Order: sequence, then C-alpha cells, then structure tokens
Amino acid sequence: MTREEWLRQRSFRGAEFDAERIAAQLAAQGRSLSVCLPTLNVAGTVGPILSTLRERFVREVPLIGELAIVDSRSTDATARIARELGARVIQDHEVLPELGPGRGKGEAMWKSLQALRGDIVVWIDGDIVDFDPAFVPGLVGPLADDPAIAYVKAFYRRSLGEAGDGGGRVTEICARPLINLFYPELAGFVQPLSGEAAGRRDVLRRVPFFGGYAVEMGLLIDLHREVGLEGLAQVDLGRRAHVNQPTRELGAMAAGIASAVLRRLSQEGRAPGELAAAGEYVMPSRHNGGLVLEARDVAPRERPALDRVAPPG
Repeated sequence: MTREEWLRQRSFRGAEFDAERIAAQLAAQGRSLSVCLPTLNVAGTVGPILSTLRERFVREVPLIGELAIVDSRSTDATARIARELGARVIQDHEVLPELGPGRGKGEAMWKSLQALRGDIVVWIDGDIVDFDPAFVPGLVGPLADDPAIAYVKAFYRRSLGEAGDGGGRVTEICARPLINLFYPELAGFVQPLSGEAAGRRDVLRRVPFFGGYAVEMGLLIDLHREVGLEGLAQVDLGRRAHVNQPTRELGAMAAGIASAVLRRLSQEGRAPGELAAAGEYVMPSRHNGGLVLEARDVAPRERPALDRVAPPG
C-alpha cells in the first residue's frame, strides 16, 4: 500500500461511526473495550470527561466495558475525582513494580496494557477542555469494521486560533520534518503526536514504549514495522481544545522526540550510535540579572514490549 493509497483508504470521519452500531458489532465479535485516561494533575478537566463518557457510553449505550485512569501519582484531586465518578483508578507505580519505577504519559500507557482488561484500548488525554464523547466511537469504529486495522490515531482542528488541519507546534517544527526525512511512508498522518488513539491490546503489547512526549512518535514507527502501513489508520474527530504547554517547554519536547527518532535510526543502522545516546538539552536562562545555562535530560526512557516481560493481566 502506497502512502497515497493509505491516505484514501485509511482516513475516516469520526461522525460516520454510530455508537449503537459499534457496540453491537463488538458484542457480536466477543470483544470488549477499555477507555483509559493517562493522568497527571488534571483535576480541572478529568471530571467532565469521565462523567460524560460514563453517562453516554456506559449507561445509555453499552459501548465501554471498562473506564479507567492510569495516574502518575498526581498531587491534586485527580484520583479522588475519578474514583468518585466510578472510574477505576490505577497508580502507575503499582503495576509491575518489580520492573522498577517510571513516570510520564508513555509509562502510563504502557502500564495500562497490563492493568486493563479490554481487547481494544482507547487512550484519551485528561486535559481536554471541550471533550466530545463521540471521540470514542470515532476511534473504535475502524477497528470494529476492519480486522486488518490494528491502531487508529486521531486528528482534529485545534482551537489555537489557526485555520486548517495542521498539527501542533511541535508537530510542524519537529515531528513532521523528521517523518519526511526518515519515515516518509508515515507522511499522511495529519497529527502524528495527537494524544487520542485506539488499538488492539494484543498488538500494542508486542511493541516497546518510549516514556514522556516521545511515546506517540515511537508507537507510529514501531507499529508500522509490526503491522505495516495497512494496519494503521487515522480518524477526523472534528475540533479539540486542551491545556497548551508554555512556549519555553516546546524545545525540550522536540528534543526528546528527536532523540527517540535517532535511537530508532541507530537501531536500523541509519545513524551513529553516539547520536542516539545524546540526551542533554541546554538553553540559556535568566538568573539574578544574568544568564546561566540550564541543562535538562531529555533522553526518552524506553520500556520493552510487554509480551517480553510479563504475561497478560
């Protein structure tokens, strides 16, 4: 499948998928659905997301079999709010503790594949401020309709004062150039770093996970290697707004993503190992009327494919 064919055949509109039909299909297939929010200090937004999902797709339509958060030890009321709304609350450090500690979104997503029970897993960011429950059937629909599809990414129009279907700032200045240079077969993804995605749990357990902001890019690269372009899809979910990172943080995010790509290129024999090992991000910062160099470790931590280290939970 060429990338042009993929763009035509594997790009969907979320509005095309009816929740009642998808729920009936999954039931007929004997498949269950888990919806998971990786969370860290999102008390201001997690409540409306969970309450909307429970009302629409647990009570009204029996689509979601398990609604959960995997929390990275939030210090606010995130876990309490989720528990009060009937969601299953999983602390990431309590899952596979024998494998050592980790932290961040990638860690939460990786741990979710061990802790959750659904055959299909949907990940929803916990910081969305205009959440539309139609995200869930939109993401699950391609998986229910086509057994050849293993992973679905969301794209949407971002409420950042920009027109069109572009990605976020880090996508356009970092991820998309890297994809075009080194993984051009993935160039059809509108928003490769989008936080909303769905996949078959058994397939997701076969690939490694980067921690932090590199997780989305790493999954695209590794799942493409695992299931081919025809096993990947994207769905237009309309419009989305979320809590934006400060501009100063974007460079570190981009550096972490670039480090992950360099690591994969090194493993493929296309980049020197010393480049893949680099992980320090240095920038000047004002301090006491002068300038100092602020160094941050942005080298992404990596978890192995779950099937290599633990039996399914």
